Amino acid sequence: MNDFIKKQLIEALKDQKEIFGDELFEEKYLNRRTKVIREPGSVSKLNEKSNLKLNLTKNRNREAGTPSNVYELIQGEANDGSFSNASPKDWEVSTNLINLNKLICECQKCVLGATRNKFVFGSGNQNADVMVIGEGPGADEDAQGLPFVGRAGKLLTDILKAINFSRDEVYIANIVKCRPPGNRTPLPQEMDSCLPYLKKQISLIKPKLILCLGLTAAHGLLKKKDSLSNFRGKIFEFENAKVIVTFHPAALLRNPNWKRDCWEDVKKFRKLYDELKK
Repeated sequence: MNDFIKKQLIEALKDQKEIFGDELFEEKYLNRRTKVIREPGSVSKLNEKSNLKLNLTKNRNREAGTPSNVYELIQGEANDGSFSNASPKDWEVSTNLINLNKLICECQKCVLGATRNKFVFGSGNQNADVMVIGEGPGADEDAQGLPFVGRAGKLLTDILKAINFSRDEVYIANIVKCRPPGNRTPLPQEMDSCLPYLKKQISLIKPKLILCLGLTAAHGLLKKKDSLSNFRGKIFEFENAKVIVTFHPAALLRNPNWKRDCWEDVKKFRKLYDELKK
């Protein structure tokens, strides 16, 4: 199979998943436990990176006189080779986004932390009435540490502008805050590890409305298995905010014919916003 045909096939599969989801492999992912496989006499690159981050943080903590339990959050591996979910609870009582970011930006609760370039916390108006939530960082976002800065981000900016929102008015985040390798779909356990951070962001921002971009984001946020077609056109509730689901901008770049349907979704979103602001 030549590279062109392979690329076309991959894009077609992505489009199918955007609409219908991928139920075939989900049970396997739910029961899967990630392990680090080591060859005899070698140390995995993943473990090297985790240990490096741990040692650097230990050194910084010693210099600052910080208790050792503060760096539990970035402990990459447990003794059995699985990834530890242990983390200090300081972030749960954060009172602002800046402090929250500082406390979680070295997170190693799942495998994505070991392969990221930059942690993508989120950006925008910290008192926004509207949050936009996507799937996860891509290559541009991973390089810059900001959400939606690539081609899909430019399209998102245009979509918001079309319904009279600027990016400065809204807050933009993702279900997962680290880029999945090769831009693959985040696994259920990766989304579950990151969701508490997103919920904390939502509790601090207190948005009235959330625009959920794409099927993966809808699954991760709403914990409801359905097709994108069934999610669209409905109003959901999450953390005291109303949620509307539409296409991910990356899907619109691959399939411009879906832009008309997306336009109908975001018009409803704007109308709902105007009604709630009265």
